[in-house]
Amino acid sequence: MKCVISVLGKDRSGIVAGVSVVLAECGANIDDISQTILGEIFSMTMLVTLDPEVADFNTVQERLSKKGEELGVQITLQREDVFQFMYKI
Repeated sequence: MKCVISVLGKDRSGIVAGVSVVLAECGANIDDISQTILGEIFSMTMLVTLDPEVADFNTVQERLSKKGEELGVQITLQREDVFQFMYKI
């Protein structure tokens, strides 16, 4: 299952590592990643493939949410098809 992850918050070390570790533990693959820092604001978007046999969507979402709280950032996980549908005109 393809998903889009958005991460937004105050820049600090360990954000990419923290998110990546959660994804690896859930058996997810990072297909593409883009990040930028605007002043002190960190922004990252990832396209990932989840393996529902290892961790389903809700489990990954819960784990990322918990990690976001630990890191002080907002992490949003969306199914790619829902993401694409939301932005279709």
